[in-house]
Amino acid sequence: MKKSLSEIARIFQRSEITEYYIYSLLAKRAKGKNRNVLKSIAKDEMTHYDFWKKFTGTDIRPGKFKIAKYYLIYRILGMTFSIKLMEKGEDRAEAFYRSMIKKVPRVARILNDETRHEQLLIDMIEEEKLNYIGSMVLGLNDALVELTGALAGLTFALQNTRLIYLAGIITGISASLSMAASEYLSKKSEKGSKNPFKASLYTGLAYIVTVLFLTLPYLIYDHYYVALGFTLVHACLVILFFTFFVSIVKEISLKKMFFEMLSLSLGVAGISFFIGILARKIIHVDI
Repeated sequence: MKKSLSEIARIFQRSEITEYYIYSLLAKRAKGKNRNVLKSIAKDEMTHYDFWKKFTGTDIRPGKFKIAKYYLIYRILGMTFSIKLMEKGEDRAEAFYRSMIKKVPRVARILNDETRHEQLLIDMIEEEKLNYIGSMVLGLNDALVELTGALAGLTFALQNTRLIYLAGIITGISASLSMAASEYLSKKSEKGSKNPFKASLYTGLAYIVTVLFLTLPYLIYDHYYVALGFTLVHACLVILFFTFFVSIVKEISLKKMFFEMLSLSLGVAGISFFIGILARKIIHVDI
């Protein structure tokens, strides 16, 4: 029993010291309120580490790979995403904590920190780009729906990958500028806390990045149907990545959001494809 408890303690001890270093590292990169929040969480993790050290009687090194992984995620996807992703992975640990309460009553206090106190602190973290997720969703969703549909229609109507790419890029960039301008005017008229310029910038950038990713297959592949197939794959990847990001930071259902966006984008693409067929037959275009 003692040996089993010691082994369990070592696992938790390593986890707590690893998270201590992660939060401490993020705290050094943060400013103002966020720095204080992260320091507070790091302090809790060190307290938990010291508790488990009583059972092992030794210091344990942190997991360097895990620290590097979450720091990289932080640099690419932001602080809130990296922290909530890390906390989401602690579900199994919390379940194990509950099973340990009878053996070690003090574990109940640690569990309380993990499930309540830390979550409250995490919710206090402020990250500017999260305030503009609505603008990013607007740009990305419009690009997916409009451009996927347009490329599907152009694929059958033009049947030339270079022409389709050119038409897609022109259409996409023009639409992104239009969407950015509309978002700017919309936010300016609302007179809310969001900066109209930043809202339009996030909308336009999300749109343009999606446009470049969706049109890329038409530069790589010569056969237009192959290019269309990869464009649809790219659309699915964009939707999966973005819905995963939003589901973590906003704590909403990934499955529901993913299938909503996927069905909308592919549905419009299918309709547009048949419009392209009809247009080619009615107008008698032969390129």
